[in-house]
Amino acid sequence: MTVSLEQLRRCHVAVDLGAARTRVFVKGAGLVVDEPSVAAVNTRTGALIAVGALAEKMTGRTPDYIRVVRPVSGGTVVDIEMAQRMLRHLLGEKLRRQLRRKPRLRAAACTPHDSDPLAQRAAVETLVGLGARRVELVDTLIAAAVGCGLPVEQPTASMIIVCGAATTQIAVLSLGAIVTAERIPVGGNAIDYAVIQHLRHQHELMLPSQSVRPLQLALRGNGLTPQGPKSTEIHGRDVATGLARSVRVDTAAVRDAIHTPLTSVLDGIGKVLRDCPPDLVADLAERGIMMVGGSALLPGLDEMLHEATGMPVQIAERPDICAVLGLGAMLEGKVQPLVLNSLAEAEAG
Repeated sequence: MTVSLEQLRRCHVAVDLGAARTRVFVKGAGLVVDEPSVAAVNTRTGALIAVGALAEKMTGRTPDYIRVVRPVSGGTVVDIEMAQRMLRHLLGEKLRRQLRRKPRLRAAACTPHDSDPLAQRAAVETLVGLGARRVELVDTLIAAAVGCGLPVEQPTASMIIVCGAATTQIAVLSLGAIVTAERIPVGGNAIDYAVIQHLRHQHELMLPSQSVRPLQLALRGNGLTPQGPKSTEIHGRDVATGLARSVRVDTAAVRDAIHTPLTSVLDGIGKVLRDCPPDLVADLAERGIMMVGGSALLPGLDEMLHEATGMPVQIAERPDICAVLGLGAMLEGKVQPLVLNSLAEAEAG
């Protein structure tokens, strides 16, 4: 782990700043914020108009002087000031007052695996701007593994895939540490983009940004498998005329379009397994892969990974909030480190 469990127990608040959603866990109160990482700003006055779900609904529907921004990209804060303002509004005045009463407010934050020092500093500065005196950084992979109940501290292999909006992180964990890991710049957004491009090229239809997810949900049930629905109706705007138009889309073709960005995820899994010691790979053949993250709910993705790897694949009970729940469990002291008596102590005894 990047920090000790003892240090994390002293923290009062845990924050997971994701590209898609921001989640805040307060010690003793549980999960208090789970909103989209979006803010709407009036460019004439600089005033914040809306944050979270309301700001997300405004995407693509605003006049020129209102700009909808996403201060977090790929798990990294790209606009510190806007991220601070967004967090302040999401927390609300009452909760901020409670946190300000803490004499030395400590916070914990998730950072993507292998994130560079600039990205880590941006996360720290965002929380320092909210009044935190000290910020502990925890690898998202470790936090998510704890949150979905994997025996992270035990000397057995656990494989986890964190399917985010902008990135997919794959790792094998053992004895509370990452044995081998890979971060791939493909996530839910790349899958959305693949669907949009397919409809644009094949049907000359421009899709509203809000309707990509419903299209993916139309594939649910059997999802990416051939047993899914044969076709589904999609509403959008004609590329040539600009008029509203509806088309019936062949779902098999949409499944093929979705498969394309997912091949790099399969390559990443192969690389992690090749870099992993043989004893741990033998454990994984029995224990399988745990999937977490919002994009883990993409219909049929687990079946596709099972077919490609031959290993059992499970989706966590609440895959979207595993990382922040894992951080919360560490804050509340629910995670016990594996105690190893040193040989020197054994001999002395």
